[in-house]
Amino acid sequence: MDNKTQQGTIGVTTENIFPIIKKFLYSDHEIFLRELISNAVDATQKMKTFASVGEFKGELGDLTIRVQLDEAARVLTISDHGIGMTGEEVDKYINQIAFSSAEAFMEKYKDRTNIIGHFGLGFYSAFMVADRVEVVTRSWKEGAKTVKWSCEGTPEYTLEEVADRSERGTDIILYISEESREFAEKSRIRELLDKYCKFLPVPIAFGKEEEWKDGKMVATDKELIINSAEPIWIKKPSELTDEDYRNFYRVLYPMAEEPLFHIHLNIDYPFHLTGILYFPKIRNNFEIQKNKIQLYSNQVYVTDSVEGIVPEFLTLLHGVIDSPDIPLNVSRSYLQSDSNVKKISSYITRKVADRLAEIFKNERADFESKWDDLKIFIEYGLVTNEKFAEKAADFVLVKNTEGKYFTLKEYEELVKANQTDKNGTLVYLYTNDTEAQYSFIETARAKGYDVLLMDGQLDNHFIGWVESKNQNLRFARVDADVVEKLIPKEESKNMTLSTAQQEELRPVFEAQLPSSDKANYTVSFEALDENDQPVLITRNEFMRRMKDMAATSGGGMASFYGQMPDSYNVVVNGNHPLVIDTLNQINATIGDELKKFDKKIDGIETQKKTIDDRINDQKPEEVAEEDRQLQEELGKKLTELTDKRTQKLQEAGKENKLVKQMIDLALLSNGMLKGEELTRFIKRSIELIEK
Repeated sequence: MDNKTQQGTIGVTTENIFPIIKKFLYSDHEIFLRELISNAVDATQKMKTFASVGEFKGELGDLTIRVQLDEAARVLTISDHGIGMTGEEVDKYINQIAFSSAEAFMEKYKDRTNIIGHFGLGFYSAFMVADRVEVVTRSWKEGAKTVKWSCEGTPEYTLEEVADRSERGTDIILYISEESREFAEKSRIRELLDKYCKFLPVPIAFGKEEEWKDGKMVATDKELIINSAEPIWIKKPSELTDEDYRNFYRVLYPMAEEPLFHIHLNIDYPFHLTGILYFPKIRNNFEIQKNKIQLYSNQVYVTDSVEGIVPEFLTLLHGVIDSPDIPLNVSRSYLQSDSNVKKISSYITRKVADRLAEIFKNERADFESKWDDLKIFIEYGLVTNEKFAEKAADFVLVKNTEGKYFTLKEYEELVKANQTDKNGTLVYLYTNDTEAQYSFIETARAKGYDVLLMDGQLDNHFIGWVESKNQNLRFARVDADVVEKLIPKEESKNMTLSTAQQEELRPVFEAQLPSSDKANYTVSFEALDENDQPVLITRNEFMRRMKDMAATSGGGMASFYGQMPDSYNVVVNGNHPLVIDTLNQINATIGDELKKFDKKIDGIETQKKTIDDRINDQKPEEVAEEDRQLQEELGKKLTELTDKRTQKLQEAGKENKLVKQMIDLALLSNGMLKGEELTRFIKRSIELIEK
């Protein structure tokens, strides 16, 4: 190139390239700084490569990339000491946007270096925030001249030789536009450097280090290097200690608790990937924070939205993944279709499963101590990722109410002899609240049964997964039914109450049931041990699961059940002395009236049976109208008398404090007695004691 100034038009296919760059090339304007510094790193890495292969025999010198900002003038400068460019190269690689210096270089030196990106369109991202961009550059080649390229966001440019720079390398000078003045603020530039450039492989300087002096922070003469040029994920695991991993976690997440475990990823074939994943402690009911894994491409920050690259269940993890096989400007459609991304996802799944299996095998005590925090990841993986589930089945744990841990195989061996029902189905009893369901747990233990603690955020889904994999296995919550029905055996107890006595007591207990639009209660009688509670309140396992799933998922059939009232079964112990006493009390107070009702009912039933028998032997057209009317009248009288009898029993039940006390005790043991009803219960209890 001669000493004359060259003017020309940039080789693009449309006059509107700059508006397109400003609006559509990148969704987020802030990445301009990432692109420009990535180009500076490329140029520096190329310089190192030329020196390593002997093409450059001079001194590399200081390779620090410097970012300078004149806030008042709104001028931002990125300077490097990389390979620089000749005038011809500027014309080729900047003016002709279709070309890319990185592509040609990568092809020639693909075995010796890593190139972050492409100078072409990445460079033009500068025009998203700048009214004018200047490039002052001097090639590393012997005899090269310094050239200056200038453009004001139109296809016209100026390229000339200047004396502004005597060393090799490039200065990119941005004159920040008024509408993008936020990028002329020191705090904003520092924020972007921390976000995108914290782990780049070349030192990056911005401003000066500060120290506390005379009661304030003052700048020193020492340059502030904002990045760690050798992040630990590029090192070999054998070179690192547990403390190194913990310290790096603190760098990534300064306010977080210590992680549970870490996994170091390192693979060269069939794709390149390094990284470190951490299992964090999750609090507050499924506190899902999926934007915690940071994705890098050759140490350049890309995104923290890693869905598609990392399996869904592992998006709960923290850490970093670095892969040059994923481009900087990653899109969701790319992730969904790229074969490398799918391979990466499968590899990470396998690596995580293998690492957890290794920890479980070699450090089981430590694994168990962390299980309560760890299980949300494992259960999430089991129910959403079949490949992970295959490997995890051997180390997934369950914990019983005594705090002991078992693998699924170990637990089956523990309980199958005693907890197999008469149909050959193995029943796992569990509780999700040891306090609220304490009496049910104790009843099960008295039978010699073991009870699991399933109080995790995904335990309902986990239970469903285990049942789906084992045809002759089911889970039952301890309060889903009386213990005899949770695991039904061949033998059954006899009930003191006859069927008629049960029907007599049913309205008595129904009269004292809570009244609510949100819950339905059904009275049933069971032959329980006389030492068991007189009344228990249970909840159907299927209906409860559906409502629990509706509360967490909100869709499908579970949503239908979720809108229905809660359904409870009020189980009356037909062998308990207090229940027998209640029957005796009813007979003592209204027994004579009940006998009168029974006598009338028996007489009408006899008459009605005679008519029914006669009519049943006739065809409809042969039935006399007199018989038809009589049958109808007798039916009405029978219904009226039965209703009056039931009403009488209900009235007696409403007055019976013992019945109310037994039902309230059952409600109280389930944590369902609150407010005014709880106050009345306490008052009534005191009255009963005083008597």
